[in-house]
Amino acid sequence: MVTLLDARPRHPEKVHRPDTEVLRKPDWIRVRAPGSPVYRETQQIVREHNLVTVCEEAGCPNIGECWSKKHATMMIMGEICTRACAFCNVATGLPTQLDPNEPGNVANAVQKLGLNHVVITSVDRDDLIDGGAEHFARVIRAIRACTPQTTIEVLTPDFLRKEGALEVVVAARPDVFNHNLETVPSKYLKVRPGARYFHSIRLLQRVKELDPTMFTKSGIMVGLGEERNEVLQLMDDLRSADVDFLTIGQYLQPTRKHHPVIRYVAPDEFKSYATIARTKGFLLVSASPLTRSSHHAGEDFAALKAARLAKHA
Repeated sequence: MVTLLDARPRHPEKVHRPDTEVLRKPDWIRVRAPGSPVYRETQQIVREHNLVTVCEEAGCPNIGECWSKKHATMMIMGEICTRACAFCNVATGLPTQLDPNEPGNVANAVQKLGLNHVVITSVDRDDLIDGGAEHFARVIRAIRACTPQTTIEVLTPDFLRKEGALEVVVAARPDVFNHNLETVPSKYLKVRPGARYFHSIRLLQRVKELDPTMFTKSGIMVGLGEERNEVLQLMDDLRSADVDFLTIGQYLQPTRKHHPVIRYVAPDEFKSYATIARTKGFLLVSASPLTRSSHHAGEDFAALKAARLAKHA
């Protein structure tokens, strides 16, 4: 899943360390509450098409800004995840059957919102033989048929133990393939126990093997107790997989029952990470307290294309 943020306490079954002292948020992490007329119009379009968005499910602090520009990130395959990551506020349980109308609904919403670039993500669907890969492909094809000018970014699960699933998504030719590492390997057991760090690295590497022209992207949260040298090693691991774009944002604890925020990383530290990542060869880096995988995705895609052209000029 994508990096998750401040949210209402929706899923108390995800117990981590409820007795841990909650750190006070610094001023740089605060945002205004949403509520503009365009925000409400975006909300209405999402409701009319019976869509789930990660913006709402994750309680993203950027929702006011993005929805006021009619930018919404679609979360397909339902709102129940088969995994229970310690950072994530999405419900865990037995998912419902896939909605055959969802690809068309997503495509129609993209058209109504007038999106030039759309991000499609999903819950983990370990219950499905292909992990939902074919459903991703159907959504991509439906958007292409409805609004062929729209560029498409997918933010996928890891398709762990789903042979051939990745190939199905890549064959549908999204413009950007994003898969988040979320955190450094030493934190996987507590933060992302259902995933495997080096499987995720290999997934991203395999995308480039299948289609060297496809942009790849990954993101992490900081503030979970990781060490600086671990973040730098993670950058090297991603570059070894030829990943183009890295996002780094501040982890925010959804509820007291989720993994605590160990510390709030200062803006200057994010700038330092961004500088280092660029020297390591990433075409694009976004690193700030409020950076999220889908935030400014359209502008970032344009910058990615420009950076590639400049690199090969």
